[in-house]
Amino acid sequence: MIIKSEILGANSLDNSQKNKNQTPDENPDGGDIAGGEASLTEENAEGIRNLGSVITGREDTLIHCLTIIGQIEGHYILPSQNKTTKYEHIIPLLVSVEEDPKVKGLLILLNTVGGDVEAGLAIAEVIAGMKTPTVSVVIGGSHSIGIPLAVAADKSYIAKSATMTAHPVRTTGLTLGVSQSFEYFKRIQDRITTFVSDNSNISKEEYNRLVLNTGELVTDIGTILDSETAVKTGLIDSVGTLSEAIDWLYKMINNDENKTSS
Repeated sequence: MIIKSEILGANSLDNSQKNKNQTPDENPDGGDIAGGEASLTEENAEGIRNLGSVITGREDTLIHCLTIIGQIEGHYILPSQNKTTKYEHIIPLLVSVEEDPKVKGLLILLNTVGGDVEAGLAIAEVIAGMKTPTVSVVIGGSHSIGIPLAVAADKSYIAKSATMTAHPVRTTGLTLGVSQSFEYFKRIQDRITTFVSDNSNISKEEYNRLVLNTGELVTDIGTILDSETAVKTGLIDSVGTLSEAIDWLYKMINNDENKTSS
């Protein structure tokens, strides 16, 4: 799920009551943050239920907070009881963030078990290709294809209690027991490994070692990394909190603005 709403800041509720009859141009607080709306509306509430992101900010600097939770849904619809993040929602949302001059930064909160490989890689590639400053925070877990999503941002954080699980590509359903099938899986895994290595400080060899570890998981191969280990291996930049991630995002935004003005 992805959520979208417009937040006006600490005094948003008071301002929305005072200015409910004003147009966006009349709003003294400059509440024209998305679509020209200066207060929470029924449309915004519907967006919260259906989408999963929020626009917030300090003074005149707006950031977009995107949550990636549950399972990444790809080309096939998952059962209704599953918590899912739909890539067909996320990708257009990322494009709108990149193209909106009012949005200065993107904060990504991750708590995902993984999911569809190609959908996850597609989202990760879009994030990695953005000029908008991006910061990711793993707050519960970011497993499997969630790892490329975590490292795709300019700066990555992991909460002290969070974990990440690296394991090889899996498949469900019919699989032909021929060498071509195994070669295909190997090539998919190499795509993931290359992306993770290119967007973090871990080498391909070290990441493959984690993925192919046979001494840790009882019914699978792979490695569970706690927060300290994820940072030590170079997979994630820092162990940190939400406030630290937000502070770093504003730091990147300010640096970009200083470069532009100079």
